[in-house]
Parts: sequence; structure tokens; C-alpha cells
Amino acid sequence: MHGGILDRPGPLLQEGMMHYWLMKSEPDVFSYDDLVAKGQAEWDGVRNHAAQGHMKAMRKGDLALFYHSNIGLAAVGIMTIVGEAAPDSTDDSGKWIAVQVAPKEKLANPVPLKAMKAQASLSDMAIIRQPRLSVSPLTKAEFDQIVAMSKT
Repeated sequence: MHGGILDRPGPLLQEGMMHYWLMKSEPDVFSYDDLVAKGQAEWDGVRNHAAQGHMKAMRKGDLALFYHSNIGLAAVGIMTIVGEAAPDSTDDSGKWIAVQVAPKEKLANPVPLKAMKAQASLSDMAIIRQPRLSVSPLTKAEFDQIVAMSKT
């Protein structure tokens, strides 16, 4: 797609490389602490075609930032993709997929969306350009910068 997220330069979505993602959840529905308590979970309920396309591209070992949406509006943790696209157990139609995720590390401090927006180097991120998209790719540089921001 021209001018879209997947057209950005860099190592994004190259075969055999680790990929990085940002995945949003409302913390009153499912929070990072809920994921830690479960140990592993199905990332289900995603009903957007663009977000589903990103989930289909995920591979075991990829890393994702867990972002609390609606309440908090901040990246709060890192997850590992531990299971690739499979039928979403919450979808009776069989049309949608889910991935399995596991907690890797809680960020030292939440990184608010406002702080991300203040960084020119993060201005191409989907969370800024397409804020309603619940699953989106990140470049390694974006991922690393957000993790570094959590340590200040």
C-alpha cells in the first residue's frame, strides 16, 4: 500500500527478522497486570481489517509494546508474541484471528501518548497518525526509543 505503514523504510516486516508492534487494550477490560497474572493470553476481539493484517504478520519471538488505551493512554509493558495467527476463540463466524502473547517486562515508567507525540522521531507511528488502530507495527528505532523514554 503506498504511503501506508508498511511502506515505511527500515527493517520492518523483512523475512527472518524480529518485528516490533504496539498493541492497545483498555486496562479496565484487560491490563498489562492481567497479562502478568495469566502468564499468557490470547489477544482476541480485534475486529479491524488493518489490525488483523498486522496480527497475521506477527511471528513467534516478535516484541510488542502493551498500550493502555482510553484510561491512562500510555505504553506500560513489553510482550512477546508466543503464538502466531490462529482462529479467534471469541469469534463464532471463524472470520477473525488472534495471537498468543506473554508478558516480558513491565516498563520502568509508563510512556504517555503525549510524550510520544512530543518526539519528532516518533511522528510517523500509527498511534499518532491513525489513533483508532488497535494493532500497529513499529520500527526497531521507535520501539527502542519508547523503552528508553520509560527509563527517564
